[in-house]
Amino acid sequence: MAADPMHHVIDQTYFEVPTTFVGPEGWFKTTTKENAGKIKIPQPFLDKDGNSTVVIPQFMKSIGIEKIQITKFMILEVVVAILLIAIFIPLARRIAKGTAPKGRKWNFFETLLMFIRDEVARPSIGKKDADKFLPFLWTIFFFVLACNLVGMLPFSGTATSALGTTGGLAAVTFCVTVGAGSKSLGILGFWKAQVPHMGLPIALAIPLIPLIFVIEVVGLFIKHVMLALRLLANMFGGHVVLAVLMSFIALTASSAVWWGVMPATVLGCTAMNMLELFVAFLQAYIFTFLSALFIGAAVHPH
Repeated sequence: MAADPMHHVIDQTYFEVPTTFVGPEGWFKTTTKENAGKIKIPQPFLDKDGNSTVVIPQFMKSIGIEKIQITKFMILEVVVAILLIAIFIPLARRIAKGTAPKGRKWNFFETLLMFIRDEVARPSIGKKDADKFLPFLWTIFFFVLACNLVGMLPFSGTATSALGTTGGLAAVTFCVTVGAGSKSLGILGFWKAQVPHMGLPIALAIPLIPLIFVIEVVGLFIKHVMLALRLLANMFGGHVVLAVLMSFIALTASSAVWWGVMPATVLGCTAMNMLELFVAFLQAYIFTFLSALFIGAAVHPH
């Protein structure tokens, strides 16, 4: 089996598989033990010595990026994007023609779409403006959900357990939030609206308003940082628990208690996987709901 039980939540330049597939005695032979159990991803931006073949800008080097590599999370995100395109473009074409979606598959996706519209977007943003942001919210929901579900497949990985993924999604939400607020209120009006109207006397307003403005702006950034960390922690934590449970089998392999630990661990992992399936949908919903709340607060400040 794969050597690292945490491979689902750690980004690598290879996919881990059982050595039965790739190994000295596997279906695909390897010449070294280091390559056993690994399907390496081609790296077009690196030479044979692992050095970058493209020029890395200085600002990227300043944050520790010395070379560009293609990782398994990148590949899985592209696969998810292609899968969503393959599902929803035919559905959109049917709806555009006025043909009602038929069948369990189409009705399932239509139910989720209507749920996000009626229970998330419109209550959070307002019926007047919500529909403008539906394409973004739908995309966020299904992309996060698909990444979460793909992470439950054997030998794959959970892209939403990486800060690069969740941070990127949160950054996009931040840009949409600021952009929507600036378009609705004007650039100056949006930032001015960060300070609520309190009717303070001038003696208090002079010191307090700048302080409140700084707190609110910092809070705006913190909310989106926590949006990324919340998704990452929930997806990462679930797989950590599964890895710990599975390690009990290996730790007791040479002991008589293995016969009791093994079935209990398998049952525990099965229950955890059912919980992870629920969490996959829940976290996609929470990320989308909070994104809608942030957009609604920017468009309609109180």
